[in-house]
Amino acid sequence: MNYSLTILILLIPFASFLFNGLFGMKLKPVIAGLIGTVGLGLVTLLSYLTAWQYFFVDGMVNGSFPKLIAMTMDWIKFSDFLTVRMGILLDPISVMMLVVISTVSFMVHIYSLGYMKGEKGFQRFYAFLSLFSFSMLGLVLATNIFQMYIFWELVGVSSFLLIGFYYTKDSAVAASKKAFIVTRFADLGFLIGILLLSYFTKTFDFSALTGTDQSIFANAAGVSFLGMSVMTWAALLIFMGGAGKSAMFPLHIWLPDAMEGPTPVSALIHAATMVVAGVYLVARMFPVFYFQAPEALTVVAYVGGFTSLFAAVIACTQHDIKRVLAFSTLSQLGYMMLALGVSGYGGEEGVGYMASMFHLFTHAMFKALLFLGAGSIIHAVHSNVMQDMGGLRKHLPVTHATFLIACLTIAGVPFLSGFFSKDEILVAAFHHDKLLFAIEFLVAGLTAFYMFRLYFNIFWGQDKHYHHTPHESPKTMTIPLMILAFGSIFAGYIPFSKLVTSDGVPFESHMNFAIAIPSVLIGLLGITIAWILYKKETAIPERISKSLGGFYTAIYHKFYFDELYIFITKKVIFNYISRPVAWFDRHIVDGTMNGIGWLTMASSKKVRNLQSGNLPQYGMVFVLGAIILVLVFAFII
Repeated sequence: MNYSLTILILLIPFASFLFNGLFGMKLKPVIAGLIGTVGLGLVTLLSYLTAWQYFFVDGMVNGSFPKLIAMTMDWIKFSDFLTVRMGILLDPISVMMLVVISTVSFMVHIYSLGYMKGEKGFQRFYAFLSLFSFSMLGLVLATNIFQMYIFWELVGVSSFLLIGFYYTKDSAVAASKKAFIVTRFADLGFLIGILLLSYFTKTFDFSALTGTDQSIFANAAGVSFLGMSVMTWAALLIFMGGAGKSAMFPLHIWLPDAMEGPTPVSALIHAATMVVAGVYLVARMFPVFYFQAPEALTVVAYVGGFTSLFAAVIACTQHDIKRVLAFSTLSQLGYMMLALGVSGYGGEEGVGYMASMFHLFTHAMFKALLFLGAGSIIHAVHSNVMQDMGGLRKHLPVTHATFLIACLTIAGVPFLSGFFSKDEILVAAFHHDKLLFAIEFLVAGLTAFYMFRLYFNIFWGQDKHYHHTPHESPKTMTIPLMILAFGSIFAGYIPFSKLVTSDGVPFESHMNFAIAIPSVLIGLLGITIAWILYKKETAIPERISKSLGGFYTAIYHKFYFDELYIFITKKVIFNYISRPVAWFDRHIVDGTMNGIGWLTMASSKKVRNLQSGNLPQYGMVFVLGAIILVLVFAFII
């Protein structure tokens, strides 16, 4: 395969977006859906062929996987040293992400043919899906950080459109604005970080920034601000952008509300695309973090660890099945960030980096399966709330079986993919920081508990009084579930340490039974507690929640962070910053400009009388002027 054909991976979804966006409403909905789906099918095929060619045909060069520039072109030239190029970079993590994004997006496209059937705006939905896929693929294939930023913002725009798809619902509009504003705030930090980095290194290119030659950072040596080096500041600001996209604490508030979009959108955003962009950014810039800003890498680890625990605790109390999965995503993203933060560089020292990418890959499969399974459940009972569900295993056999596989996988049950990737993260944390290891060990038990709380509430217990008998979803929805279930089982058997590493050099990874066995046991403990509390309807969960009193209420309300943000924005920022600024703008800036305008108009009215066109008046003025001049000269002489 010629790598130059990888440009089609970007062009096909972009063409699909343009066609459905411009002409989709003139087509039957199913035609627009098929155009988008076939297009992503071709992209998926090309992505798999690219991965096969890169990893298994061409393979390593001098003992490591190379960085290949499949295409490049100058876009903006600021100076001889600073040029923005557009191109395609192929290396282990970009090729891995091609497989992840195309697979999940293709499954979502197929699934949506059934799930979105009959929805108003069906063609518009598929246009937005194609735009989102194009943006994410462009982001991971970027050859430089400025190109990544361009596609980063496109991802933000397309997610805004998808989350707010039901634009007649106030809650959907509010959720889309919330996601857009929070991530834009974070992206400002990202942009400042890019400018700092490029100012001192004179380049945007990843090949130079993440290469073995660190001499390009010489200009930044010794430059500091507030006690931290300028490269630490740049790395922290870049991480700020990643924290916004990956919804790390305290920029997490937008992600649960993103559930207002259609369920296939939730799968696309939460599984393998938008929310992992932040993890991918830190992984892409990992050599910069590790060699130039190790303090920033410590921040990454602790933010990831706290987010993981924080979100897992909240997930244990939620009743909306999509919100449980949303907080689960937050927790798993925390796992990935923590793994990057505790990683070394090269060989087995880089197990954290490898584990993060490994978990990103496996998480994409089982989290997409969970969200699409949730969509199948909602499709059957027309409700998101667990209390409205029960006994559905008898009515939804395929959904039940695949959802159970996903729950077992995320709980870290042995021989499923989540077990292998989570174990590697725990190993990396154990060798680097025992506190972070203890946090993630606890989170492993909480994850198993809240996922099986969800599972038992939905599929066990007694049938509810459904308005109609629930039935299994159509094959367009169940076939993607079965494919993703297969991926959830077997993705863990991919030898990731031989394909994706921090320095591109493969190494041998080994099962650490001293860590794996306790992590399995705590996962089984979580499943067992969920079995006791929720397999059959009992009063125990309610008694436990009442015994916790205000603490349980605080957890259920997500520790009131939404309310805190509203208070800070409306009561503090709006009243004490925005209003004074608006007053200054209205009265001082506008007043000054209006005053200048009034003075100009008044002067003009006085002066224009001199240009009346009246010849006698001109003659009189001329004579008077002459008399005055004569008198002046006479007085002077």
